[in-house]
Formats: sequence, C-alpha cells, structure tokens
Amino acid sequence: MSFESITFEQDGGKATLTLNRPDALNALNVGMLSEVRNALSVIQLGGQARVLVLKGAGRSFCAGADIAKGTGANTGGGPFDAGRILEDHVNPMIELLADLPIPIVSAVNGSAAGAGCSLALAADFVVAARSSFFLMAFTKVGLVPDAGATWLLPRLVGKARAVEMLMLAERVPAATAHEWGMVYKVVDDDQLASASDELANRLAAGPTRSFALLRKALRDGMQTTLAESLRLERENQRTAGLSEDYNEGVKAFREKRQARFQGR
Repeated sequence: MSFESITFEQDGGKATLTLNRPDALNALNVGMLSEVRNALSVIQLGGQARVLVLKGAGRSFCAGADIAKGTGANTGGGPFDAGRILEDHVNPMIELLADLPIPIVSAVNGSAAGAGCSLALAADFVVAARSSFFLMAFTKVGLVPDAGATWLLPRLVGKARAVEMLMLAERVPAATAHEWGMVYKVVDDDQLASASDELANRLAAGPTRSFALLRKALRDGMQTTLAESLRLERENQRTAGLSEDYNEGVKAFREKRQARFQGR
C-alpha cells in the first residue's frame, strides 16, 4: 500500500506512522486522514505490530485541520457543515486509534494543535520535545473542539484546566503539559526520537494481549460503574491468564530471568 501524505513502516513488532506534509506543518486534509485510517486498518487486520509510534515530519507534529487548503474546507463564502468532515473522516480515525489492540506512543515536536493535539493525546504515552507545545485554537475561528478533545481533556487534566485550554486557546508548553498530566515525558529536542523509540521497543517486547485488554478496560472504565469495571476485570483476567505470555511470565519469575513475551 502506497501513501502520499504519510509514511508507514513496520519493523518487527514496531509500526511507525509519520504525518508527512512538512511544508504544511502536517496539517490534516482529507487525503491524509484517509491514509491514516488505511494505515491503522492495516495494523488492526495484520496482527504483526505490537506497538504504534505516531510522528510528524519536519518542524511540527500536526498543526490541526488544513483550513487553508482542504478538509473539504470552508472558503468563508456561505453556510458550511463543519461537522461533516468529522463524521466522515476524523471520528472514524479516533475510534480506530482507540480500538487498536496495541499500545500507542506519540512523539511530539513543534506544535500539536487542534485535531493534531487530540491525535497526539489519543496515544497511551506522549513523549514531548522540550520546545513543543499543545494548542486548542478552535474558538479563535469560531468553532468548538473536536476529535475527542471534549471527552479526553477533562479526564486528563480536570474540568478547570480543560476549560482554560479549550476556551482561551492559549499555548500549553510541553513542561506545563507534563505538570498537568497530559504528557508522559518531556525530553530535550535532540533526544525525542531516541526516547520515543526506546519506549516503543520496550512496549513491543511486552505482553501484547495484556496491553490490549488493559487499553480497552481503561477506556470502558471511564464510562462505567465500579461494579461493571469489576466484571470487566474478571473477564479480562481470565483471557490474560489463558495466554502464552502469562505462562512465560510465570516461568520467568520462577527462573529469576527477564520474560520473553511473544504477544500471544
């Protein structure tokens, strides 16, 4: 499968998806959104990748929707259904990310703005370059936050900080994002690639089925009762306990060695 607006590579258990419109700061247009979804579908159906790394080429992770040229863009000349692009492209992409059965690491450089911010924060681990920043600028153009921002941000940072970020549309520097709980780690700019790859390699060597169950349980747990979460934990623990990785984990513990998980 060939792509024009992204690059997609699978190396062993690691898949790397790079937004690749650096001249446009990797702003999302319909073509890129479609290609991202296609790449995620390859992961979903292929079953070989054990971790996904999201990156942005050039000076930015992602500047958000390409208002200038093209998310089915409004030209300012009349009524415009700004929600249609979400229904057709953005929301399915976010759902695909949420449903992936593998951990996701985003490596954020430069700006992660608008839907690009939501995309970065959809990862399980956000590794941010020290000079990077996060921005929800929707209100500056008279829109409302999308791509899952109104669901995710309050859960990450609390309502007060979410309101601050979403309504005032001010930059949140990487260090502040880390303090607020949006980011796993902040590293020097020249260490971003190595730090994110080191984490990805660690996750790729982990118990993949356990990670998949954990990702789903966390997502479901943010919407269910304690009783329902306890029931889901019981079901998930049964599934994990029947896996080859659990067998290997117990053997490694007894033999006092590092477990060699195979993701099965």
